[in-house]
Amino acid sequence: MENKKYDATSISILEGLEAVRKRPGMYIGSVSTKGLNHLIYEIADNAVDEHLAGFCSEIDVTLNNDGTATIKDNGRGIPIGIHPKAGIPAVEVVFTILHAGGKFGDGAYKISGGLHGVGASVVNALSEWLEVVIKVDGAIYKQRYERGKVTAPLEQIGTCRKNDTGTTVTFLPDFEIFEKIKFKSDAIKSRLHETAYLNPGLIINYEDKRQDEQEKLIYHEPDGIKAYVKALNDGKEQVHDIVYFKKSSEGIEVEVAFQFVNEFEENILGFCNNIYTQEGGTHITGYKTKFTTIINQYAKELGILKEKDANFTGLDVRNGMTAIVAIKHPDPRFEGQTKTKLDNQDAGKVVQEITGEQMQLYFDKNIEALKNVISCAEKSAKIRRAEEKAKTNLLVKARFSCDSNGKLSNCESRNAQECEVFIVEGDSAGGSAKTARNRKIQAILPIRGKILNVEKATIDKVLANQEIKTMITAFGCGFLEGYGNDFDISKLRYSKIIIMTDADVDGAHIATLLLTFFYRFMPELISQGHIYLATPPLYKAIPKKGDGEYLFDEKALEKYRRSHTASFTLQRFKGLGEMDADQLWETTLNPETRTLKQVEIEDPKLATEVTSMLMGSEVPPRREFIYRHANEAQIDA
Repeated sequence: MENKKYDATSISILEGLEAVRKRPGMYIGSVSTKGLNHLIYEIADNAVDEHLAGFCSEIDVTLNNDGTATIKDNGRGIPIGIHPKAGIPAVEVVFTILHAGGKFGDGAYKISGGLHGVGASVVNALSEWLEVVIKVDGAIYKQRYERGKVTAPLEQIGTCRKNDTGTTVTFLPDFEIFEKIKFKSDAIKSRLHETAYLNPGLIINYEDKRQDEQEKLIYHEPDGIKAYVKALNDGKEQVHDIVYFKKSSEGIEVEVAFQFVNEFEENILGFCNNIYTQEGGTHITGYKTKFTTIINQYAKELGILKEKDANFTGLDVRNGMTAIVAIKHPDPRFEGQTKTKLDNQDAGKVVQEITGEQMQLYFDKNIEALKNVISCAEKSAKIRRAEEKAKTNLLVKARFSCDSNGKLSNCESRNAQECEVFIVEGDSAGGSAKTARNRKIQAILPIRGKILNVEKATIDKVLANQEIKTMITAFGCGFLEGYGNDFDISKLRYSKIIIMTDADVDGAHIATLLLTFFYRFMPELISQGHIYLATPPLYKAIPKKGDGEYLFDEKALEKYRRSHTASFTLQRFKGLGEMDADQLWETTLNPETRTLKQVEIEDPKLATEVTSMLMGSEVPPRREFIYRHANEAQIDA
């Protein structure tokens, strides 16, 4: 065996933006569509920071027909003077040097979302080319970069009115970096609309110039987060009027709007400096804790809860709540560059303090609204107790082990990091998969037909469903955090849970039902990257001479036909059960040759809305959505 030397020469130093290109996921989360759209958000967030500083009132976001994106603002314009330390124009510093910007210390921005100073430079590094045009002091300047490197010095290209200022950035994502370089408009529009709700004085103009997708929209929400709550609760039975308050303390601004509706779910969205904190953080914890305390206090004062009664839980109190908790913090700390969780302890303290004060002011004057909120908590507590009983029955009755329940064919290894489980439909596919698999690390879990649609079902029906019980037992990590708080992802037995269904409409429907179950009952499995979709082939083309080729969709078949004029035999796989073990191993199970699609949630709010609409009971909105999106129907992962 070769003895590789490990010394000083073994240490690599990545110059400039090479580190970003080498490990893009560290900076934008992924190289999927989610990461691609993130490039637009990084540049747009810089423009929003100009708005927060009081210098920008309008932002234009344009998706161009040539695949580029343009973000334009009427802020002050990025400085073009020579940077005293770097010796190059300040704009060049911003676009070519990591951790450079006006958001450190007591600089140009007191409140900012883009705190790491990597946004513009990361977008530049991951673009085939990027151009920035700046209007400042009556002159127009331009500079171009390619894959993060300057291709020409900053030059003046014209003049303008002295009060006509701003920055325009146009970039083309690098096909060498991203899996796809087509921006996904629904997620971008959702993000821009959200930004408008959080910034009532800001106008955002959106235009999609791409062929067959042309659209123009203006996002302007003068009523701010009150309008956001109203939109989220549109079509639902509202229990009381929207409650809104805004106050500052210790340099931290807290803004909250909430309203209860007659539904048994909570929808609390947290923001810090316009950044959506998907995983919550101290501000959300502070809000939830204080709200629960106050409702329990009032319930006892009104005699609704007796001294001997147990308090309402946080889940009881928040069931039916739609809330926006948005704070502005001068020095926020986020966990990770993707800024999904706020970590400032002072934020939690201030949110608790202001929430407690403002809730008492409101509820003391609005007793009927208070009684309606407490009534929601009472109903929720009653349902929770019934559901906990159903869950206890499930756990007591599920005495079969996951190795001997007659369904799961487990793998030999007990090292979760290397193990994976394939969920397959039917005994035929299950039989082929069991024969084809690597028994050491691959488990097979057959299910019968289409599982229960959990979006329409009550929890007792969900827990009574045999297929769902089998999955919960097999995975080993519990489910539905909040009902006993027993979901523990550290107990997950498999690092990959792979949905392997037939490559047809029925297969896609089964996959959708499974994804709905995971999204509603085990969302952490998706957010932490454990859920995958297998991609079995539809065809195998076998020429008279040479090796056969597997084709995974109709487009691949058409391409094969165009490039192979000689006759060939076409084998059509109507289902996984029609493939022999060798074929199934080669195409779908073998980690060396298979293609897996990792399931990601780019926009949790949009995902929740679409899941409710597609899998829920209301037919008209589902029909309209399918009609509008029929030409792009696919599982995007």
